[in-house]
Amino acid sequence: MRYMLLMIPKGYESADAGAQPDPAQVAAMMRYNESLQRAGVLLAIDSLHPPASGARVHFTAGRARVVDGPFAEAKEVLGGYWLIQAQSREEAIAWATRCPASDDEVIEVRQVHEFGDFSPEVQAAAGDYFERVGKR
Repeated sequence: MRYMLLMIPKGYESADAGAQPDPAQVAAMMRYNESLQRAGVLLAIDSLHPPASGARVHFTAGRARVVDGPFAEAKEVLGGYWLIQAQSREEAIAWATRCPASDDEVIEVRQVHEFGDFSPEVQAAAGDYFERVGKR
C-alpha cells in the first residue's frame, strides 16, 4: 500500500515567497529521508514553495477562477510530502513518528487509492486510463 506523509508546517501559510528552511533542520530531515530510502520504502519526495508564490483555482458553476497566493483564509498548508510503500497504516504512521519535525510541524498520513480500491462502476468509468499510465 502506498501512503502520503504530508508535512504541514504551522506558520507556512504566511511565509514569504522566498522563505528558506533552517540548514540544521534540513540536515536532520535529510538523515530521515536517507533512512526511508535505505529501508526501501521511499517512492517520492518533494518540498513545496510557500503559498505566497502559488495560486488556487476555484470552480463555480463550471467556471474556473484563479486566486494568487498568499491565501488569507488558509489555516494549514502543505510544505512537502513523502510517498512511501508500507504494509499497513500502522507502519506508515511509525515512519511518520520518526521524522525529526519541529514543534510547529504536523504530518498527516493518508493512504493512496489503488485502482482495486474502487467499485466496479468507478473502475469502468476510469476505463484503461490507470493501466495506460502505469498506476494499476
